Amino acid sequence: MRKIFIAILLLVTTITFSQTKGTISGTVFDKEFENEPLPFANVFIKGSTIGVTTEFEGTYLLQADPGTYTLVFSFIGYETIEVENVIVKEGETIVINKTMSASQGVSLDEIQISATTRKESETALLTDQKKAVEIKQSIGSDELARKGVGDAATAITKIAGISKEGSSNVYVRGLGDRYLNTSMNGLTLPSNDINKKNMDLNLFSSDVIQNVSVSKAYAANFYGDFAAGNVNITSKEYTGNGFFEVTVASEINTNAISEDFVKNSGTGFFGFYGRYDHNPYAVVLSHGPDPIDGYTPINSKISASGGKSFDVGENGRFSFFLTGSFQNEYSFLQGVEADYTNVLKKSYPNVDLYNYETTSNVMGNFIYKINDNHKLSYNSLFINSGNDQVGYYGTKGLGTNRDAQINTDAGFYQMNVQFNQNLVFVNQLMGTHKVNNDKLIFDWGLGYNNVFSHEPDRKRLSLEEYYNYLDNDPSTSPSFYTNNSFDNQRYFEKIIDEEFNGRINAKMIFSDAFTLNIGASDRFKKRDFQNIRYGYKNIDDSLIVDPKNFNEIFNYENWANGLYETDVFRPINPSGEGVFYIGPTNNPGLPENTYNAELSVASGYASGEITLGEKWLLVPAIRTEWFNQKIEYDVINLINNPGISEVTETLYLPSINIKYALNDEINLRFSYSNTVSFPEFKEMAPYVYEGVTQRIGGNPDLLGHQQGVNYVNVKDVAYSKVLNLDLKYEWFMSSNELISFGVFAKEIKDPVNLVVANDATGTQRFFRTGNKASIFGAELELKKDLLKNTEDETMLAAGFNISYMHTEQDLFNTIQGNYSTAFNRENDQLQGASPLLINADLNYSPNFGEKVIPTMNLVYSYFSDRIFALGSGQLGNKIEKGFSTLDFVWKNQIGEHFELNFRAKNLLNPNVKIIREISNNEEVILANYKYGMNFGLQLKYKL
Repeated sequence: MRKIFIAILLLVTTITFSQTKGTISGTVFDKEFENEPLPFANVFIKGSTIGVTTEFEGTYLLQADPGTYTLVFSFIGYETIEVENVIVKEGETIVINKTMSASQGVSLDEIQISATTRKESETALLTDQKKAVEIKQSIGSDELARKGVGDAATAITKIAGISKEGSSNVYVRGLGDRYLNTSMNGLTLPSNDINKKNMDLNLFSSDVIQNVSVSKAYAANFYGDFAAGNVNITSKEYTGNGFFEVTVASEINTNAISEDFVKNSGTGFFGFYGRYDHNPYAVVLSHGPDPIDGYTPINSKISASGGKSFDVGENGRFSFFLTGSFQNEYSFLQGVEADYTNVLKKSYPNVDLYNYETTSNVMGNFIYKINDNHKLSYNSLFINSGNDQVGYYGTKGLGTNRDAQINTDAGFYQMNVQFNQNLVFVNQLMGTHKVNNDKLIFDWGLGYNNVFSHEPDRKRLSLEEYYNYLDNDPSTSPSFYTNNSFDNQRYFEKIIDEEFNGRINAKMIFSDAFTLNIGASDRFKKRDFQNIRYGYKNIDDSLIVDPKNFNEIFNYENWANGLYETDVFRPINPSGEGVFYIGPTNNPGLPENTYNAELSVASGYASGEITLGEKWLLVPAIRTEWFNQKIEYDVINLINNPGISEVTETLYLPSINIKYALNDEINLRFSYSNTVSFPEFKEMAPYVYEGVTQRIGGNPDLLGHQQGVNYVNVKDVAYSKVLNLDLKYEWFMSSNELISFGVFAKEIKDPVNLVVANDATGTQRFFRTGNKASIFGAELELKKDLLKNTEDETMLAAGFNISYMHTEQDLFNTIQGNYSTAFNRENDQLQGASPLLINADLNYSPNFGEKVIPTMNLVYSYFSDRIFALGSGQLGNKIEKGFSTLDFVWKNQIGEHFELNFRAKNLLNPNVKIIREISNNEEVILANYKYGMNFGLQLKYKL
């Protein structure tokens, strides 16, 4: 009772005391960023100790005795504002709002800090999340640097409900690539990979990223092809007076550092290939298949960034930001792979893989702020990604192949040498225009993207009796496996994508209670694909096979002397009569498989932002979309060929987002929407990509019935309908603390899954596998300060998020069309969905003074087992086994200009494993590798 009495007495005293004072309140805005609220600005009464710092929303409130004062507004890098003759009266509140602009006479470092605080800090992004009308989460470049994150794909896996496959596919709430969309600055990005719908987020280095946001709930400004969410990358920009930054880093991988590396011939250190100008057949005849000596396996990175702003006239300002980087990474894997169709076809107990990966980024961002009401920006990004891999399968003579001609139980060996290069060009022109005293705001963007994806000259050679090479007996040697011409082959693939896209939104603010958004977005995308293979056949038995020197066999002289022949599926008629004929060997050929695809989307939408009192925000919306997709194909593995499939649909997609503010720190959110999921080019194209141990192909049945095909359980539908529901609680405990809990549900009608066919080839194809799939899940996220110093600065902080999902879909017993499959069960989990996802990090930032400021961060991630591909017939699923990762990052700010950092990555070094379930609760290991640990140092200089 005594404690209650004291509390009541203090409350009454405080209320009584406050009534003898007056109040000054208001909001501070940032002119440099479209008049958004400016947090952390100083507001104080001149000549006194009375002052406060603005909150997330730029708001402030201070109390003073009655009187006349001068009120001062200040912020690092901004012009100080003084407001004189501010009259404070007892018990009354005076409101003073101010807009602050960048100073022309401050130091360069101060300008840089100002930009970082507004656009890239964790605090600023939490503020954005709190104010957003839809459910979304973001991670900025500050947090990326603190956690040692180097790319966008890894960045978003730190967000609740998101995981990454062992390669680079990102899963949001258990839904993979086909259900996800990626954009940059609100404009769509192309795909750089034949097997993906989305751009590989690994290609986006943290050097070009300002922040990455994931919108899990649908809003009308997104395209209707939306189920898992939308990932948007905001490119870095700069508006200060000038800065320059250089970073160099070096790193070793514990698996790779002791290896003598090998690489493809024709490729360079920076990830470029030098033989694109040559006809593939000329390359086959003039260049042998052997790899060559590689480089010293030490990872490196160098990057440079700079920016500056200039005043233009009285009100204008021109700013630019340029950045470029190059990084390479070596990895060496020793493990196991197997090819299991409906039986164990090939097994490699010993596999050696040498990987050399490079990524180059160059980006320029240019902003012309004409005046306070009009701004134009241009963003150009170039990415070159190279992946050079040399693989030796069956290195100890223990490989098996049930189709081998000499010995099926041992001695089967394959060499696979391939290089993949992706050249990506992204160009964006954007503008923002405010009229009628900011009551009408136009925001628009135009984009043009190009992707050139190449797999030039993949070499795959197959041997039997490899143990004869290992026995040190010069009288014995391996022999070539020649079940068909293409067991020993050279392969060439080329993809060209071109895309135009645009968006426009008119935001009309009628009052504080009602805002109307009307907009449109359009895109046109086309793809040209072709590949060709040349096989080696009729290889002379007298040739001695040395697996380390295939060039001694496959060279122009031996070919000219008839010691082996080349074969191609579609040889060119040397007589010139027509372009295709069934003829002899040793001729160049036409492409083996081709397809051309087009996608057109034209859409419009309207959404209202309705504020009811101080608590409710309702955002009802409707989007209409005209969608056309067309694909023409000519492939070798389909009877109904060549073929064409085309679909045109008109969609009407309603949605509503509701936010209820329980108080200034707590939001309750609800979202409902109807969306769709269309098949992608690669899912429809019946071309098959053949890896060493797996094959993946498309299926034109996804667009519905075609003439001349007998269908069973193939519906005449071209897309999946998706119902989305979300409910979320958010409590923003402080400027950088958050606790949130959400539940969600989705229903997908006519879902598409990747299925392992129950046939001799074991090809994985895409099928509409049943009537519907359901997803139910919950997410919990926590960001908390655990320890602060005497100056109220955070020293120890923790972040944690966990997601649990339950998925279920029904399965047809038989599916028949251009391709067929069957299931022996009525339902299963959804492909790609991990029931459990966990991300956690611990950050320690002791303050040793201004000379050395260290920050240590421990980052942990886990995902549980998930279906890689559904098994058909009597066979079980392909399962990607779950694993944990742990990284450690130690950053040290040394003085004003230098930063020295240490990173230890993949400390747990888990097994990355894919298995195939078979009968009697048994399983076959399809792939099993350890990627090794990475240790590295980074030096950064900032001017």
